[in-house]
Amino acid sequence: MLIWATYLILIGIFLALDLGVFNRTDHVIRSREAALWTSLWVSVALGFSFVIHWLFSSGLIDNPTGLTPGYAVLKYITGYLIELSLSVDNVFVIAVIFGAFGIPPKYQHRVLFWGILGAIIFRALMILFGVTLINQFDWIIYVFGVFLLYTAFKMLKSEEIKYDPEKSFVFRQIKKIYPLTTSISGNQFFIKRMGVSAATPLFIALIVIELTDILFALDSIPAILAITADPFIVFSSNIMAILGLRSMYFLISRMLAKFRFINYSLVIILGFVGIKMLISRYVHFPEWLSLSVILASLIGGILASIFIPERKESEE
Repeated sequence: MLIWATYLILIGIFLALDLGVFNRTDHVIRSREAALWTSLWVSVALGFSFVIHWLFSSGLIDNPTGLTPGYAVLKYITGYLIELSLSVDNVFVIAVIFGAFGIPPKYQHRVLFWGILGAIIFRALMILFGVTLINQFDWIIYVFGVFLLYTAFKMLKSEEIKYDPEKSFVFRQIKKIYPLTTSISGNQFFIKRMGVSAATPLFIALIVIELTDILFALDSIPAILAITADPFIVFSSNIMAILGLRSMYFLISRMLAKFRFINYSLVIILGFVGIKMLISRYVHFPEWLSLSVILASLIGGILASIFIPERKESEE
C-alpha cells in the first residue's frame, strides 16, 4: 500500500505543478509548447519503466502474477502504448465537444485538467473491478475479447465519428436539473446572475468529456487487461497515458484530418488484442510480438496517411 500511496502522491504533485505553476495563467497552448509537454510526458512514462523494474526486482510491491522484472517492464510499455494509441479517438471527440460548446482555446487546458482528475478516479475503479473479475471468473476474459472484436468491427464500419454533444443524454439531463447559460465568463465553471447560479459551457463540456472518457475506458481497460492482470502495471500505464493526453490533444487535434488511416491502426490493435484474449488459454503470444503489432500498426497508419494521396471527389 505504501508504493500505491507514494505513486498517487507523485501524480498529485505532477498535476499541482501543471496547473499551479506552469499553467497558472490561462493561455492558448501552441503546437510548439504542446510538443515539448508531450515529449516530457512520454519521457516520464518511459522513464517510469526503470521504477517498474526496481519495484519488481526488489520485491517492494505485490506480484500476484509472478512477473520477472524484465517481463514486467515489457508489459508496462506494451500497456502504455495501447492506452496511448486508443487515446487518438478520445482526442477527436474532445475536439468535437470543445467546438460544439464554443470553448475558447484559452480555457481548454483548464477543462482538461479537471477532466484528468475525474478520469483517474473512474479508471482506478474500473481497473479494480476488471482485475477482480478476471481473477475471480476466468471466463470473463472471453467476454472482454468479444467486446473488443465488436468494437473493432464498429470502428471499421464507421467512416467517421459522428457525435453531437448537445443532443446527448447527458446534456439533456443536466439541462433538466440545473440552470445552464450559453455565455462564458472567463475560466469560471459557474456564474451567478440575478441571484441565480448557472453552469457555463465550460462545466457542461467538462461533464460530457468525463463521461465520454468512461465510455472509451470500456475499450481501453479490457485491452490492457489482455496484456497483464497485474493491478499496478495496469493502473500506472493507464494513468501515464492519461497524463499525456492533454498535451497530446493540443499537439495532434489540429492534425487528425491528415492522419485519415490511423483509425485502421486502432482496428488492427483492438482486433489483435481481442483475438489474443479469446485464444489465451491455448496460445500464448510473446510480449515482443504484441509490442511489435502495436508499433507496426501505428507507424503503418501514419505512413499511409502521409504517402497515400487523398482521393478527390469527382466533379459532377
